Amino acid sequence: MTNDQKDQKGLSRRDFLKTTGIATGALVGGGVIGGLIGYNSKKDGKTTSGTNAETGHEAPPARGLMFFQNKYDFNVLSHAVERIFPEDDLGPGAIGLGVPYFIDNQLAGNYGSNAREYMQGPFFAGEATQGYQSRLTRAEIFRQGIAKMEEEAQKRYQKGFASLDAAQMDEILTSFQKNDVEMKGVSSEFFFKMLRQATLEGAYADPIYSGNVNMDGWRMKGFPGHQMAYINMIEDEKFQKIEPKSISTMQH
Repeated sequence: MTNDQKDQKGLSRRDFLKTTGIATGALVGGGVIGGLIGYNSKKDGKTTSGTNAETGHEAPPARGLMFFQNKYDFNVLSHAVERIFPEDDLGPGAIGLGVPYFIDNQLAGNYGSNAREYMQGPFFAGEATQGYQSRLTRAEIFRQGIAKMEEEAQKRYQKGFASLDAAQMDEILTSFQKNDVEMKGVSSEFFFKMLRQATLEGAYADPIYSGNVNMDGWRMKGFPGHQMAYINMIEDEKFQKIEPKSISTMQH
């Protein structure tokens, strides 16, 4: 879908990005939410992506699901994150950047299992300003959240979430954001915040984590990625446009 496609209320995907308080400038680098570098690397330290001979750009890494057991749930996730971070004339959206695969990989690791966090009781409903309060792991929350998105789509429109139009998807996502959808063990508002945060992480994390394909997320921000040094340009008063580099391109 393109930026010219509007929903029935005249709300574009970029407008939705703004009205939900999502600032694409909030993350401008490798803020990674989990450690799965080993899954996407070869022993020589390079990613499994390779290079497209026609464009000279890094090709998307080999895709395979690690957490989601079926393509349908993954498709629901993909459509949801694309609505949060849409493609437009500035560049690719969440799907083009590989965000769904990034989230899938993260949920399969320590991020999804909350392996490095205190997860013992007591459990109380937290305030909006508080952090993680649920007894559920992120993997469990994502599974339930995706199931709820599908349930809401069927209840409201008698269609699957992935078959809805833009306005209908936005309506459901906004209901989650406003905490109007009942979930067990966690609020729908908290799930939406987690989904939004993971979307931004996938768009701007180092490509070695399966998101930010071709470093296009960085390119849209003018972020240089991981440069070895800036000594040759640090005293130059002119604006420097630097081709971004991934961790995978750094020499040992």
